This record gives sequence, C-alpha cells and structure tokens, in this order.
Amino acid sequence: MMQTVSARFSSIPGTEAALGWSGAHSILADRPEGRAGGAGMGFNGAQMLALALGACFCNDLRYIAHRRQAAIASLWVTVDLDLDGDPVLALAARMRVGCVMADGSDPAGLIAEAERSSMVSNSLIRGLPVRVAPADRHEKGPADAGPFHSCPGRIRSPSSGPA
Repeated sequence: MMQTVSARFSSIPGTEAALGWSGAHSILADRPEGRAGGAGMGFNGAQMLALALGACFCNDLRYIAHRRQAAIASLWVTVDLDLDGDPVLALAARMRVGCVMADGSDPAGLIAEAERSSMVSNSLIRGLPVRVAPADRHEKGPADAGPFHSCPGRIRSPSSGPA
C-alpha cells in the first residue's frame, strides 16, 4: 500500500531561513552565516541529506532489532557525504555504523539487513523522480496555516524578541 509523507517549509519572518515541519516535528533550514543571506540558524540541504541517511539507518536497525526481539545497547552512525559540481551534487555517501548488542552478540547480520532495507539509502541508490511545480497563485502558503499561526509564542523568529 502506497503511503505519502508530506513536509512543508515556510520562511521565518525577519530572517532568510525557513522552518520545515512534518507532523509535530520541525527543523530549521538556512545557509551558513554570510552566504546568500544565511545566518547559520539551521541545517543546509547537504546536512539534511546526510542526517536523513543516518536517521533512517538508525531507525531501521531499531525496527529490525525489535522484530528479532533483540536489544541494542549502543548505536552510532557517521555519514560522510561527498559533494562536487555546479550545481552541487551529492556524489557518494559513506556510513560507518557502530552497534553493540545488549547480549554481546555480533550485530553484523542486523547491520546487513538494515543496509538492504533502508528506505533513504535505497531510494537514493535507485534514484527517484523529483518534480517541481509553482504553487497556484491563489494557493495560500504553509505559513498561512503553519506553526507561526497555530503555535504563537512557541516558535519565534529572532526578530520577534524574547519568548
């Protein structure tokens, strides 16, 4: 059964950054300080891509361990993303996975299964179509119904003063 996950981004008033959200979770997107109006307030796209790879792999390891009724005592993943070109493209990603099982068993099988089933890395390896279309000019943007309006005082831009 096909599922759809939606994420939205909207500019943060008084900044050139954007707030992204999906469900009840949010993230800041920005450029490094001094680059194209960036203030370094959040992650850039390359960092988010590396984070998505690592987060998905961590979650997959946990899903598989739960299915096997095995406990992970400690887990860490490091993702290195190689970028080059104009426009800049991600050319390669390397993940280093550390996993210690609570019972001391070898995690190699768990890691191999996670590698085979990881949604983000498999999607990138196989490629996925990305279509970009302008919003209808009468369509209201996410900010009109987004976190700045639905959670006043909870999410504030730097120019809005102290919380």
